[in-house]
Amino acid sequence: MDLYSAVDPDVATFGNHDFDYGPSRTAAVVADSPQTWVSANVYHDGDRVAGVEPWTLVERDGTTLGFFGVLDADTPALNPMASDLTVTDPIQAATDAEAALRDAGAEYVIALSHLGRGDDELAAATTVDAVLGGHIASERVERLDGTLLTRPGAGGDVVFEIDIAADTVTRHQVDNAPRHDGVTAALRDRLADAGLDAVVGHVTPPMERTERTLFEGESRIGNFVADAYRWAADADVGLQNAGGVRDGPALAGDVTVADLVSVVPFAEPVSVAELTGRELLDVFRAGNGSGGLGFAEPDWWHAHVSGATLEWRDGDGLVSASVGGDPVDPDATYTLATTDYLFYSDDEFPALDAGHRIDQLDTQHEVLASYARQEGINPETEGRIRFHADD
Repeated sequence: MDLYSAVDPDVATFGNHDFDYGPSRTAAVVADSPQTWVSANVYHDGDRVAGVEPWTLVERDGTTLGFFGVLDADTPALNPMASDLTVTDPIQAATDAEAALRDAGAEYVIALSHLGRGDDELAAATTVDAVLGGHIASERVERLDGTLLTRPGAGGDVVFEIDIAADTVTRHQVDNAPRHDGVTAALRDRLADAGLDAVVGHVTPPMERTERTLFEGESRIGNFVADAYRWAADADVGLQNAGGVRDGPALAGDVTVADLVSVVPFAEPVSVAELTGRELLDVFRAGNGSGGLGFAEPDWWHAHVSGATLEWRDGDGLVSASVGGDPVDPDATYTLATTDYLFYSDDEFPALDAGHRIDQLDTQHEVLASYARQEGINPETEGRIRFHADD
């Protein structure tokens, strides 16, 4: 709320993580924040979330701008805390909202979209002037059939300034701007009050967590998280979905609890699953299955592993998988430690479900902090994930 009060935005819409603490908490944020929240396709108990409008008009310099919001229809499946939401067809909702805004006098109509790769379909199905998108961590500035499509990436590192009448986009790097003293002080006080500024380890050299390091295969940050899970559970395999590790500034020097929260910022436990080797192979195969995911680029890799070595070949898929140095036995039983989220979301690793879970541990960042305190932070890349070009 400190950020919202400082920025004083005009309009906002929901992403799937706005419901991480349930619709009631989301409604409280809507009530307390200064902006108008818009969502044309989200319902809770048959009604819109309290205080939310399907669309709104904003007057700027004598120009009437119309805004509406749409959310990915898969959100109830992606986020367990959003499972009791009803999210209707975003394209139909967008079409209806645009028509209503044009009738209300909007000179320009702007979609606030959390559809990810669905932004192209949104632009093709409507005549909106711009789609301001999210849900995918990569930046985008393109034009499709006369519609401007933008996406600033993840982490709040970039802000796009759009002159809708002049059809221009200016990219601003947030790090180049001065910090807001009030927001900075409030954040520092909250970190101290919660004990999140405690140092739990030291890392040298810096551990990168860029989009590239997260989604292009094995990385030090991915190995660190997966190793921590496996260590905490004493499991055969540790698994972290790449999208569950957030990009941001490299971890360097002293590492605090807050730094680890920023790596895995979800109030979810690490859980332990028991699977057959055949099921485990299905989990591994899904690591390279981003082609059908609306929040991912087609060539992204989705799994960081510990205790396992995986080999992929273009055209053939997974050609080799070993655990503890031995090939996976389809008929053997294995334990796997991962984020509890993957037991409820069937998008990334559909072979995992709650029926496989045999134990729950601490929250993700607490597991990372315990591991850092006891084992240190010194991950290396070891060839756990290997890609081979098609011969």
